[in-house]
Amino acid sequence: MKSSVCMLLLAAASLSLTAGAQEPGRQVVLDTALTYLGKPYVAHTLEVNDEEQLVVNLDEVDCTTFVEYVLAQSLAATRGGDMKDYLTRIRYRDGRIDGYTSRLHYIAEWVESGVKNGFIEDVTAACSPDTLTLQLSFMSTHPDAYRHLKSSPENVRKMQDIEARLSGRSFHYLPKDKITDEGPDWIKDGDIFCITTRIAGLDVVHLGFACHRDGQLKLLHASSSYKQVTLSKGSLAQMFRQNDSWTGVRVLRLKQSPRP
Repeated sequence: MKSSVCMLLLAAASLSLTAGAQEPGRQVVLDTALTYLGKPYVAHTLEVNDEEQLVVNLDEVDCTTFVEYVLAQSLAATRGGDMKDYLTRIRYRDGRIDGYTSRLHYIAEWVESGVKNGFIEDVTAACSPDTLTLQLSFMSTHPDAYRHLKSSPENVRKMQDIEARLSGRSFHYLPKDKITDEGPDWIKDGDIFCITTRIAGLDVVHLGFACHRDGQLKLLHASSSYKQVTLSKGSLAQMFRQNDSWTGVRVLRLKQSPRP
């Protein structure tokens, strides 16, 4: 069944290309993401307030906020509506801001929420048979790394409940040993990459976008090493070979809004 769904995705992409353009939604995602090239990487921009509130800082991004802003802007551009409203629904559980733990900190839940809201589709679920099982504990076991956890036992307890609820679930991913320099045919420009990790207690350690250049599948991302949004010099596969803690990738795609 998964193979059939993946073939349907490929066929749809082929028809779109035959018509003279890739899916407009994915093109909007890529074009929007490329406008961030060179913008500075700054961590913890969402932690600037004592009380949780929506932060919109398009001038300084980390890997997660970069993806969230691009996705929210792309949804507003393709579907209409307010970018901040989309961002709230992307970033917070049920689109409600109710304290620090209402934010979707773990990417597994972030993806689940995005699929539920009809914003994204999980392409890997259709195209890759390989799975991982969630075992989440990192945030509650490293509270000193998070401003709103280290001084709040209540927030730590809430995070433990969230981790327990998510743990045991499985998700599809593409293992690193199956990622070639050119990438599989079913990964398209503008797709969202969620890099899975072997770090205990975490599911995903980095985010970015797919971008093909010079026959290679590259990563467009907010890089903590280069301190800015950049396009990888080498292929995504080369980046995996240089990062022992990276285990594979989840691939997501902006979901086309239904025609009226």
